[in-house]
Amino acid sequence: MGSNAGPNPYGNLLTTLSVNNVEYKYYDLTRLGIQYHKLPYSVRVLLEAGIRNCDNVQVLESDVQKILNWEQNQNDPNGVEVAFRPGRVILQDFTGVPAVVDLAAMRDAVKAMGSSYEKVNPVCPTDLVIDHSVQVDFSGSSDALEKNQALEFERNKERFMFLKWGAKAFKNMLIVPPGCGIVHQVNLEYLARVVFNNEEQLLYPDTVVGTDSHTTMINGCGVLGWGVGGIEAEAVMMGLPMSMVLPQVVGYKLSGEMSQYTTSTDVVLTITKNLRQVGVVGKFVEFFGPGVSKLSIADRATISNMCPEYGATCAFFPVDDATIQYLRQTNRGEKTTAYIEAYLKAVGLFRNYQNQNEDPVFSEVVELDLGTVTSSMSGPKRPHDRVAVVDMKKDFRECLSNKIGFKGYGIPAEKLDVTVPFVFENNEYILRHGSVLIAAITSCTNTSNPSVMLGAGLLAKKAVEVGLTVAPYVKTSLSPGSGVVTYYLRESGTIPFLTKLGFDVVGYGCMTCIGNSGPLPEPVAEAVEKGDLVCAGVLSGNRNFEGRINPHLRANYLASPLLVIAYAIAGTVNIDFETEPLGIGTNGPVFLRDIWPLRDEIQAVEQQYVIPAMFQEVYSTIQQGNTRWNQLEAPEGLLYPWDEESTYIKNPPFFDGLKPNPETVQPITDASVLLNLGDSVTTDHISPAGSIARNSPAARYLAGRGLVPKDFNSYGSRRGNDAVMARGTFANIRLVNKFLGKAAPRTIYLPTGDEMDVFDAAERYRDDSKAIIVLAGKEYGCGSSRDWAAKGPYLQGVKAVIAESYERIHRSNLVGMGILPLQYMDGQNAESLGLTGRETFSIPINDDLQAKQTLEVTTSSGLQFQTLVRIDTEVEVAYYKNGGILPFLLYKGFTCTQIIIILKEEQCC
Repeated sequence: MGSNAGPNPYGNLLTTLSVNNVEYKYYDLTRLGIQYHKLPYSVRVLLEAGIRNCDNVQVLESDVQKILNWEQNQNDPNGVEVAFRPGRVILQDFTGVPAVVDLAAMRDAVKAMGSSYEKVNPVCPTDLVIDHSVQVDFSGSSDALEKNQALEFERNKERFMFLKWGAKAFKNMLIVPPGCGIVHQVNLEYLARVVFNNEEQLLYPDTVVGTDSHTTMINGCGVLGWGVGGIEAEAVMMGLPMSMVLPQVVGYKLSGEMSQYTTSTDVVLTITKNLRQVGVVGKFVEFFGPGVSKLSIADRATISNMCPEYGATCAFFPVDDATIQYLRQTNRGEKTTAYIEAYLKAVGLFRNYQNQNEDPVFSEVVELDLGTVTSSMSGPKRPHDRVAVVDMKKDFRECLSNKIGFKGYGIPAEKLDVTVPFVFENNEYILRHGSVLIAAITSCTNTSNPSVMLGAGLLAKKAVEVGLTVAPYVKTSLSPGSGVVTYYLRESGTIPFLTKLGFDVVGYGCMTCIGNSGPLPEPVAEAVEKGDLVCAGVLSGNRNFEGRINPHLRANYLASPLLVIAYAIAGTVNIDFETEPLGIGTNGPVFLRDIWPLRDEIQAVEQQYVIPAMFQEVYSTIQQGNTRWNQLEAPEGLLYPWDEESTYIKNPPFFDGLKPNPETVQPITDASVLLNLGDSVTTDHISPAGSIARNSPAARYLAGRGLVPKDFNSYGSRRGNDAVMARGTFANIRLVNKFLGKAAPRTIYLPTGDEMDVFDAAERYRDDSKAIIVLAGKEYGCGSSRDWAAKGPYLQGVKAVIAESYERIHRSNLVGMGILPLQYMDGQNAESLGLTGRETFSIPINDDLQAKQTLEVTTSSGLQFQTLVRIDTEVEVAYYKNGGILPFLLYKGFTCTQIIIILKEEQCC
């Protein structure tokens, strides 16, 4: 850390370890005694990072003591703040492009200040995997993969050239080219170190934060990691320590064993619903108990992957023998595996799940017998709304007639059985409520798991052999998480049967789950619109929020890859598999139970075909890219040559107009409400990633730049262009604004009462020099860790949000962009206070701002009410007072050493 860092007060814990005649160094935390051994394993990892980085500048000795005294401090009602330095940062391209754009813009700003711009580089090792750009434009054909990848490069050439420039221009940054797989699977199979071994032969646990909420998947192999906002990730990349509140740790005890008919997907959907009910927002979850040893690393990763859906910060599985075996299976190397195992055992971070004497102290304990888990799905609108498969038909029928909500569509009785005939490829078909129109084996949640992927392959084989087929209008797709999946599906002989049912490989990346499902065939889409039908998508993903998967699908269900195929064959979710046949085969009716592969059968195939050689072959060339990537000619130089005509990459305005010193914090006076929102407004509602509607402000902007609709691409692909993203903010067609009482990306401009697009209203308020705020309910900003969900409102001029509660990552993103997050006091909300949203609001914020202080908001109606400032730590106070993280980096210095000196002077750590 340079000459300003002091000696480590815990240097006496530094010792040596000999493994295969190599001497390694490590900090022996076991010398801390019984207090250490009582800590949850996840907290032990935090403690190790604190001790190793302790210099009383960046990480204070008091930080270490707070973590060591976790058992007492975790229940502090005011929260105990500690500093944490992750070992690395991981990005995907949707969120990574804006981060690299900001770094490029920062170099320009530093140069303008007359400083050494070449020093603007990630300090923390950073990996970026390009995986979110490919769409399912083509499916159900052998050339779908090639066509989709060709379109991906055609649409994203500018973005890819920019990222290729970044790979050369910035130090300490690795970029994995497109077509290699999904970021979290590549992380699990290749990038994860599990234990770092630095140039000084110092061993320490791998820890990671990432700009995707499902970064938590890496917890499945014993790497502590979670998702953060892109803005916060940029600060970590630049060497800033994270300020975090010491979490409670919920112990989740697993016992028993899965039945022959259940999958890891069923387990995770059960756990997701369970933990949502328990309430684990802001907490760590750590798994223990004898049942864990019955789960493969891929099974554990599936459970950890869905962590954002049950609301925890992370879901940790400490390393055990199965983890070490997984590292061997994924070709990590015997030398590496040997020091990982030896170090973790020496430092007390290696678990034997059968030995209850190793169980630590937890904040609370929740239990699940794996033998009680049954076949499950989740939907139709939220990932934690689990439905047992045996109840699916009944549940779906109830959802149709239930009042509009998370489990309802409000379809009147006379329209429940409406049918719409249509012609597709010269044949007539009929659509009804519940018709399956998209069936996608997709996303990191399941495609990392050989058991469910091979299970799907075996089910497809049996289905084809008895003569079952999938209707040609159902959009079927298979997007593996890495080339390893295709490898073992091919070697096991199941690929031809998947292909026969239409599940051809369409791309390697996050596709349908992120909303890159591509369009439905026009006759199908027209039939849906004509009948106002509630048609369905079934996907092996982790997100199914309204408007995310496809604008024509109002019901979306998360399911295992096996059930994705089953529902594709059935053609409807309005079916009871227990009493109704899946379809008519060669010899008559076929029930799902007739072709369902047993768990033992799947595991036998997995043991035979998932071998280390596959991982070696796939990952040995991963950084070399492919022909299209290698042919891209990226700009040269350390400063990016911005193209003013580009509609993909644009120099952002975040550093424009900065004064030599930060301005004082000003009160928010007579602010109008831009939007009055309810509960569970997701980052997809705030900043959609999918297609750009032709009648939207973003479409008008692109059309004004000479583009035609087929070239609009998606919001996700245009995250490097602030002009598009500001116009795309609150542009989700499923956004429900109380001012309108219906789903639409529009609002009321209150001074005149005119209805208009949200962006246009924000522009009107800006022209009138009027401050604007947003009102919201519970869980504001849940869903993906999307930094544009904070950047977009900032560019629209939003000064504050008043909500009942916030999703963890989105709250920190708001602070990072200088937007004030306020929270109603317990038991209060807009309705209970009698707020209509048509009042104006005055918020007396000033330079005396304190973390978690109480502020009294005054409205034009005369109502006054108390709110809690959700700026949770002193470091966040410093960010907010400087206008956000990005201005903070410029004002306080852009190297780690400069920043930590300032933080020490301001006593912000």
